[in-house]
Amino acid sequence: QVQLEESGGGLVQAGGSLRLSCAASGRTFSSYSVGWFRQAPGKDRDFVAAISRSGGTTEYADSVKGRFTISRDNAKNTVYLQMNSLKPEDTAVYYCAAGASGWYGRRRDNYNYWGRGTQVTVSS
Repeated sequence: QVQLEESGGGLVQAGGSLRLSCAASGRTFSSYSVGWFRQAPGKDRDFVAAISRSGGTTEYADSVKGRFTISRDNAKNTVYLQMNSLKPEDTAVYYCAAGASGWYGRRRDNYNYWGRGTQVTVSS
């Protein structure tokens, strides 16, 4: 079992940047692949980015390619989401999720553990 907690959300103007962190505790962090998802009011929880256990493989939603970067530091038990060139449509609650059995990628329902989320609001 692993516990996840997101941080770094807030209010930012369009075109600005924000870095989210997902801190893990409870078990060996390097055993889990991690994904970022987001959910706006009245919308589904959509895939944003994912990273493999070692950090060697990443995947991004088309809507964030070239703007967002996912990375991890297993020594610090943390996964990051660097968000640049933010748009109002990026406004959502952002969640990190962990999976212990291989690669889950964008398959939301297959992740085993979830954080409580952090709010990101992009103003125009």
